[in-house]
Amino acid sequence: MSPTAVVRSFQRLDARSLQLQVVQPALIGLIDGTISTLAPIFAAAYVSGSRASLLIGLASALGAAISMGLSEGLSDDGSLTGRGAAPTRGLITGAATFVGGFAHALPFLAGNVHTALAIAYPVVAAELVLIAVIRKRFQQVSLRQSLIQVTLGGTLVALVGVLLGHA
Repeated sequence: MSPTAVVRSFQRLDARSLQLQVVQPALIGLIDGTISTLAPIFAAAYVSGSRASLLIGLASALGAAISMGLSEGLSDDGSLTGRGAAPTRGLITGAATFVGGFAHALPFLAGNVHTALAIAYPVVAAELVLIAVIRKRFQQVSLRQSLIQVTLGGTLVALVGVLLGHA
């Protein structure tokens, strides 16, 4: 199926179906990818430097994408819940997980770990704000509440990575 055909098929969905079949799987992946990969990437940065963080970030993002894609695709075939086709949801979740997990590893392309960290922290902040905005837009969660929830989760996981990286 071409990308244009995929977009057209999503445009035909009513609001509830769009929420169940596209937004929720993408949001689940984006949240998991962003938050779950923070600890290994930041721990690696403090222990081993930029190259290790980049590779661990890529490995974490790919592993999480495969795991989340399979979990979403195998958890519900969509026939009872109306959540749509399992393979489509799995692909959406997996792709969003990868994007969320790898975006804050990209700063580690910079050879200097201090420069990479100085770039990575604002990237993580932007990712968390993006998640909060998506939740506000599609799930009618207040932006303030969403920012608190998402930032708290991200901060806790990043702190685990920083603490372990300094152990």
